[in-house]
Amino acid sequence: MKTIAIISLTSQGMQLSRALLQKLPDFSVKRFCFYKYADSDSIEFHDLSALTASAFRQFDALIFLSACGIAVRMIAPHIRSKQSDPAVLVIDHTGKFVIPILSGHLGGANVLAGKIAAQIGAIPVITTATDIGGKFSPDSFAAANQLRCIEPDAAKEIAAAVLRGEKIGFRSIIPYSSLPEPLTDQSTPRCGIVVGHDLQIQPFSVTLHLVPKNLVLGIGCKKGTPSEAIEHAVYAAADAAKIDIQSICAAASIDLKANEPGILQFCNSHYIPFYTYPASELMQVCGDFSASDFVRNVTGADNICERSAVLCSGGHLILKKTALHGVTAAIAEMPLMLDFERNLI
Repeated sequence: MKTIAIISLTSQGMQLSRALLQKLPDFSVKRFCFYKYADSDSIEFHDLSALTASAFRQFDALIFLSACGIAVRMIAPHIRSKQSDPAVLVIDHTGKFVIPILSGHLGGANVLAGKIAAQIGAIPVITTATDIGGKFSPDSFAAANQLRCIEPDAAKEIAAAVLRGEKIGFRSIIPYSSLPEPLTDQSTPRCGIVVGHDLQIQPFSVTLHLVPKNLVLGIGCKKGTPSEAIEHAVYAAADAAKIDIQSICAAASIDLKANEPGILQFCNSHYIPFYTYPASELMQVCGDFSASDFVRNVTGADNICERSAVLCSGGHLILKKTALHGVTAAIAEMPLMLDFERNLI
């Protein structure tokens, strides 16, 4: 669930923040009100600069109920990259305008602005060129489909080419339905997009690689294995599969490892959610797996890493069991379908 911080500075802003909370049931929302105008359901603050610094790191989106200038000055020291910065919006305290000022595409600020404006009867003030013209945006498409944008400069060039009316080539290992304008898979234009894990494919003069974040790591280890050993084994497995570890969207194992410190530390350090399953459920997974009688006698499942990866992903193995320093790892690919109509938020 996306997290949103609503920050208000005035009494009127506090009342608007309370109304916004009721309009955003699909989000995890926290209201922060200046201490002079806080109510019992909000978190009061004294220092807006300190609050912004903390919220910028913790939330997916920040909504300032203030003047644009105040919000801009507060977030300016913390802006790093469109790949990682949260969505930032400004709403005047009368609720007349909703203005995305940061991460309009990748962070989803433009879409969120439209949703909020529709809920409160406000005017969304969208200034990004592709959105104004209703044109394809590589950034928005990538973010909405959980694709990592590898070359930001190429993304900018493609966005500019779209505005100039150029055709944009499209190649993908992930299935998709019909392509929107101006994408084409029938020719090789100057600029184009490649969706997949192989960064060596360069069919266009300007090639933008969008890498799916759809791989599941299945993992097992001896009790007490340190996180350093697990990290080393996972990177070795990723190298063997010729994939980037950032393409891993989840890790999985048997429930006996639910509280294994080394695995938990590794997953936490890489922001990877960790799922576990009972042996009986793992053994029901169909597939050609590397079986071990020893592992079955100890755990109840004849293979942990391969079975858990397939079960969690709902897909197929792209790397069978590898073993290193007491750690076993396998990687499975989660099936995806690209959706050109999907929005990020």
